[in-house]
Order: sequence, then C-alpha cells, then structure tokens
Amino acid sequence: MKMKKILIIVLCSLCCGFVSAQTYTLEQLMDSALHNNIAIRSAQYDIEAASQQRKEAFTKYFPNVSGTGLWFNANKGMAQTTLTPSEMIPPEVATSLAPLAQFLPEEALAALANPVSISMMKNGTIAGVQAVQPVFAGGQIVYGNKLAKVGEDVSRLQMQLSENEVEKTTEQYFWQLASMQEKMKTVEAVEALLNDICKDVDVAVRAGVAMRNDLLQVQLRQNDVASQKLKISNGLSLVRMLLSQYCGLRDTSFVISYQIDAVSPIGIKQDHQQALLGTAEYRLLGKQVEAADLQKKIAIGKNLPSVAVGAGFNYHNLLEKDHSFGMVFATVSVPISDWWGGSHAIKRKKLEKQQAQEQLYDNAELLKIRMQSAWNSVEESYQQLLLAQRSIEQAEENLRLNRDYYNAGMSRMCDLLEAQMLYQQSCDKRTDAFAEYQNKLLEYRQATGQ
Repeated sequence: MKMKKILIIVLCSLCCGFVSAQTYTLEQLMDSALHNNIAIRSAQYDIEAASQQRKEAFTKYFPNVSGTGLWFNANKGMAQTTLTPSEMIPPEVATSLAPLAQFLPEEALAALANPVSISMMKNGTIAGVQAVQPVFAGGQIVYGNKLAKVGEDVSRLQMQLSENEVEKTTEQYFWQLASMQEKMKTVEAVEALLNDICKDVDVAVRAGVAMRNDLLQVQLRQNDVASQKLKISNGLSLVRMLLSQYCGLRDTSFVISYQIDAVSPIGIKQDHQQALLGTAEYRLLGKQVEAADLQKKIAIGKNLPSVAVGAGFNYHNLLEKDHSFGMVFATVSVPISDWWGGSHAIKRKKLEKQQAQEQLYDNAELLKIRMQSAWNSVEESYQQLLLAQRSIEQAEENLRLNRDYYNAGMSRMCDLLEAQMLYQQSCDKRTDAFAEYQNKLLEYRQATGQ
C-alpha cells in the first residue's frame, strides 16, 4: 500500500512537470528577447539620453536668467583719498570770501588748511538678477536643435539595428534547437529500427541461419547510436539554456513549436534599389551626411556676430545707503581674430561633409551587393534543402531494399547497416539544410529592411 502511494506521487509529479512545460513559438521568443535582452535595454537608454539632449538644446531658445550676490568686509576702505578744503575752493570764490574771513573763528580758518582723509566701501552688499535673450547667434541655436534631433533619429536607427541583431541571434538559437530536436527524433527512429533488426538477427542466430558476427555488428551500431543520443541530449540542454538566458525566460523546461515545411522564397524577393531606401543602414548613412552639414553650419555661425538683449535689477549699499535700480541693455559680439582659426574649422567641416557623402554613395552600393549576396544564399540554401529531401526518399528506399535483401539472404549485414547510416545522414542533412534555409531567409529580410 505504501509503495502504491509512492508510485502515485511520482506519476503526479511527472504529469505536473509535463503540464507546466511552456511551449513557445519563434515569434514569442523574439518578442521576449526584444523586451528582456540587455542590448535592447542599452539601446533604449541611448534613445532616452538623446531625447533629453534634444530637450536641452530646445531650452537655448529661451532667455538665460542669472542672479549674482556679493557681501564683503575689507580691512580698510577700497576707495581712499585725502582732501585739503582750502585747495578745493576756487580762487575767485576765495577772493570774494576774503572780507568775511575776519568774522570766522580761527579754528575754522585753520581747518580749511588741514588735509582731511576719506575712506569708503569698507564693507557692503551687492546683488542683481539679469535675463538675457539671444536675438541672433549665427544660427547656432537653430542648427544645434536640428543636430540634436538628428542625434535622436540616429539612436532610434541604432535601436533598430540592435533589434535586428537580437532577432537574428534568437532565430539562430531557435533553429539550432529545432535542428537538434529533429536529430533526436531521427536517432530515436534509428534506435527503434536497430532494435527491430537486432531482434530479427538474434532469432536468426539462434536458429543457426545467421552468423553471430552479424549480431555483434548490430550491437556495435546500437552503442554508436546511444552515444549520439547522449551527445544530442546534452546539446539540447545547453542550447535551451542559451536561448532561455538570451530571451530572459525563467526556466529551461520549455519546448518550442515550429513547422518544417519548406516554402519557396520567391514571395519575399524585393527590388533591391527600392528596398535600399528603407534599410536602417542606408538611413543611418543619410543621417551622418545631415549631421555633417549641420556641424558645418554651426562652425560658420560661431564666426558670425551675435546679438542679445536683456534686462536686469540690481541693488547695492556701497555708499552706506540702500540703492536699487533697473536697466535694459543690448549686446553685440563680433569675433575678429577668431576668423583666423575659424576659417580652417569651416574648411574641415566641409571636408567631413564631403567624406560623409562619398561614404553614403559607396556604402549604398555595398548594401545592394549585400542584398544580392543574401538572395543568392537563400536560393542556394533552398536548392540544398530540396536535394536533401530527395536524398531522404532515396536513402529510405535503399534501406528498405537492403533490409529485404538481407532477410532473403542476398545481402550482408554490413550493407544493411551502411544503408541505415546513409538514411540517418540524409535525415540529418535535411534538418541542417532546413535550419540554414530559415537563417538565410532572415538575413535576406533584414538586408532588405523587411
């Protein structure tokens, strides 16, 4: 009774394990990878940083408001002088006042001849706030905002390239896993076939109509197949772990769902000249030309006059009395000596723009060559797949004939085992050819911007 309960618990655990195994399609795994892969998150951070930079550039259109404050206490007045009152009286005034001197006290007359020391601004407070609005800056603000927008567009295009790379890697892992699963099915089918052959040969050996060497050959082949099965099983576990980590899955007990029907690639053929304009690589090259042009215009703007207007409010008590005032002002800044070095900077930016344009033309041709090469690979892999499918049919018929010949005593065991090996190899080649075909289809779709 106790053993029965243990058996029930084990069976329930196995059933729960099978039920909990999640099944994923290629589209689901790609979606999971795009949401969880570290490369995509890094690209998203770059887009957000570029967006913040664009918003930062937009603030340059608004006035620049600044405030200043200063308090000081010196060991002596910053403005000091010595005055002699008698020397400050004009001669004509002194002449007119001479008759009155007899009525003044002697102390007052003596004070007029003595020097007087004056000290000011030993301590004080200064404060002010100003707002400066740029009116003309040689186009630097306008072109700077456009350049920031180009930077954001570049980040989005680089994000698309990162997505393409993640999709490519995910699909490679997916079809590698599918290929190993198909090979496991083939090995299991071959294992069942060898078991049947082994039973037949064992009966024949016991009946004395076959040699024991035939049975040993079958058993050796069974050992070889068992070794292959173990390697494939370990490979399946490793690839499933890699795919799980890359897609951000929580466990490695999932299974994948796929179809192994080969569809003709004619439906995805594109006009390469037209498809070129929609690829992320070509648009990225165009953005590089646009950025180089804007940088040239900014370099020109740095050497043009700049005009700004502003207003401010200030306060000080330097003369021992609170004093506040407002003002408006305008500034004009004309670079003169900067034109010496600025002219070389402008020529350098022009050369960089020319270089970006030539790279655009050259790389555009390389992208079209890449498209054609990818299409050739698609056609070649499709033909290889068709050949592999025909090889399976031929190998299957060859295996059937050799088994009939052996049962009829018209063939040797080594011929039958060789036919079985050719059949297994044909199945494996078809599996590899199908996975390669799927990868080539993805490469062509990405090369043409689909």
